[in-house]
Amino acid sequence: MSRFQVKKVAVLGAGVMGAQIAAHLVNVKVPVVLFDLPAKEGPKNGIVTKAIDNLKKLKPAPLGVADDAALIGQANYEEHLEQLRECDLIIEAIAERMDWKLDLYKKIAPFIGPNTIVASNTSGLSITKLSEALPEEIKPRFCGIHFFNPPRYMALVELINTPTTQASYLDALEGFVTSNLGKGVVRAKDSPNFIANRVGIAGMLTTMKEVENFGLTFDVVDDLTGKKLGRASSGTFRTADVVGLDTMAHVIKTLQDTLSIETDPFYESFATPTVLKTLLEMGNLGQKTKAGFFKKVGRDVSRFDLASKEYVPAGQKADEVYGRMLKKPAAERLKLLRNAEGKEGQFLWAILRNSFHYAAIHLAAIADNARDVDFCMRWGFGMKQGPFELWQEAGWLEVAKMIQEDIDAGRALCKAPLPDWVFKGPVAEAGGVHTPAGSWNPSTGTFAPVRLLPVYERQHFPESVLGANAPKAETAGKTVFEDESIRLWTLDDEVLIASIKTKMHAIGGGVIEGLLQAQELAEKGYKGLVIWSPDDMFSAGADLQGMMPAFIMGGAKAIEGAEAELQNAMLKLRYSNVPVVSAIRGLALGGGCELAVYSSKRVAAMESYIGLVEVGVGLVPGAGGLTYIARRAAENMALSTSKDVLPFLTEGFTAAAMAKVGTSALESRKLGYLLDSDIVVPHKDELLFVAINEAKALFTGGYRAPHKRSFPVAGRSGIATIRAQLVNMRDGGFISAHDFHIGLLIAEVVCGGQVDAGTLVTEEYLMAMERKAFCGLLTHPKTQERIMGMMSTGKPVRN
Repeated sequence: MSRFQVKKVAVLGAGVMGAQIAAHLVNVKVPVVLFDLPAKEGPKNGIVTKAIDNLKKLKPAPLGVADDAALIGQANYEEHLEQLRECDLIIEAIAERMDWKLDLYKKIAPFIGPNTIVASNTSGLSITKLSEALPEEIKPRFCGIHFFNPPRYMALVELINTPTTQASYLDALEGFVTSNLGKGVVRAKDSPNFIANRVGIAGMLTTMKEVENFGLTFDVVDDLTGKKLGRASSGTFRTADVVGLDTMAHVIKTLQDTLSIETDPFYESFATPTVLKTLLEMGNLGQKTKAGFFKKVGRDVSRFDLASKEYVPAGQKADEVYGRMLKKPAAERLKLLRNAEGKEGQFLWAILRNSFHYAAIHLAAIADNARDVDFCMRWGFGMKQGPFELWQEAGWLEVAKMIQEDIDAGRALCKAPLPDWVFKGPVAEAGGVHTPAGSWNPSTGTFAPVRLLPVYERQHFPESVLGANAPKAETAGKTVFEDESIRLWTLDDEVLIASIKTKMHAIGGGVIEGLLQAQELAEKGYKGLVIWSPDDMFSAGADLQGMMPAFIMGGAKAIEGAEAELQNAMLKLRYSNVPVVSAIRGLALGGGCELAVYSSKRVAAMESYIGLVEVGVGLVPGAGGLTYIARRAAENMALSTSKDVLPFLTEGFTAAAMAKVGTSALESRKLGYLLDSDIVVPHKDELLFVAINEAKALFTGGYRAPHKRSFPVAGRSGIATIRAQLVNMRDGGFISAHDFHIGLLIAEVVCGGQVDAGTLVTEEYLMAMERKAFCGLLTHPKTQERIMGMMSTGKPVRN
């Protein structure tokens, strides 16, 4: 099979999942056409049109930029099936009805191209049974593809083959889904609900059963089973509300219909919980109907009370003693919970024991190896660790004995003993299922290594499981320099990498010194410098906490010197003789945003949140952010026929004055923090690979630093125009008097002060204005209130 190129995708079914899958394809620049039934009234594409319009209203936003909804093609099965011939991939995402899906396959089969891959997005129907409706020539190109909701944000995609699926097509699809869609792919066996939903929904059901056993309330359970347990912050019941109680009920029904006590010893725990039945009968389906296990009215949250069938005030928290227990090392934590006298501790041990028990019993039937189960629970259910990882970390045989003792004593949910491989043989000898050689596959009795596909060569530090001893970015490569603030290192002796180590990667004196050293070293002996850190934080900005002692001791003058050093560092990076590439992932706020915009180029993961947010602490950007806005406005004006810079300044001023943050790399580009020439990378683990290669490409292409140029500013007339707008906002109650003051200072800097419109200025001139405004605000009582409020609560103070 030649290289699989996806030039166009068809998504069949404009429901919640289908429309959002189409939206994510648009996010990553894959042309897509969305199909559904012809509307009975009005335009034939009416169903699709409505679904696309709805994408703009959904939260969290399925589209990186709402206007990109217009890029989704619209089609219906009556008029447009010929368009399927142009598609390299067809994703069927209609309702979970086997008969409907089979009918649709018969309808589309004559229009499927000779090399097109066809995949069904189902959460649990048999892929093999679905394939039976397809002609023989299409069966090798058919498989299951299970996206998790919401598709843009959830990392997991399960791929499920049939006995007739050709391996080369599945490999090609895995490459596309990984690199182009940015997903973590797991190959699941064609068993009911596959891996993630089988383990995850069974876990939710057994959790609900234990809730009944211990008589706990939903809010207490969510407090216990959220972040404290290393799981999604939404806990158990709020997660069910987000997923949708009807969706959950469907997945439960799949378990009930396709399993039995003979095939699943936990089957008796799969009865639909009474509370879920009641909520479904009431039409309370969770977040989509604004009521489920919880109901929000204004700022108040209520929880459902089954006895009264009413909503009562929520907000109960678990006993703090269990929060402290959950912070203990894994082995100590599980022993404390197992021996706890209180029902909350006993409940926690019960649900963890059940998860270990269930995963071990079903591993052979649902997955190729234990690693796939743990990845599914991480990527599909937001767990910090999968069940096997936690079990192994706590001491494999010790925990296994505790589980088996509970089974023997009748305390577990089912009587089935743990499999023999748990206690003897390679797993027991290795101390767990994850080893450097691979993860346990009970079907073959071996430790299965990670699948080797070309796409994974783009991931220098892919996610790994506890026990695999995979290389860690923090210690990999060759260290050139390291201190408590920064590590300078290289993977190939060609490109230098700077990794910030401070808390939230805050930029203080040590980071500035490290970046200057990195730039100097890169110019002497490397093809480029890449600024990258191996977590979801590029930089949260300047180190305000570290700045305060200097301010208290020496006042604003002490801070002015530090600001000047930071600004000079930004200019050094901008005018470096080798390319400086910022590899952005997660937050790039304030000084982090400034560090990015002063780099030669930016490579950003899709989920990057970039912005100048200093207004939130009563300050103005002080490391060149406002200078950048003014310069970019002048550069954009130069590309037009206009001679007035103010219209090109408006968006940048508004973004800084309102502390706007791009909610995706695509929106950050609209705000001007990323350029059209910058690269958006769908998969976070490919970020470093792409950044290093961009630095090399720039160097090989004869990179030269940009010329230092003077540029025109809007001057006093621009300030007056912006001032009038700020007055209206203040007098209308949209901003406070202090916001007005800060906004006016921002306007004065980006417009170049009290000079004539069109006056040429330098970056240094504007940076001096920035410093003066920044340091002046530091002495303002209202700003000090905002800084102290942010440092103590982490939330902005409005004053």
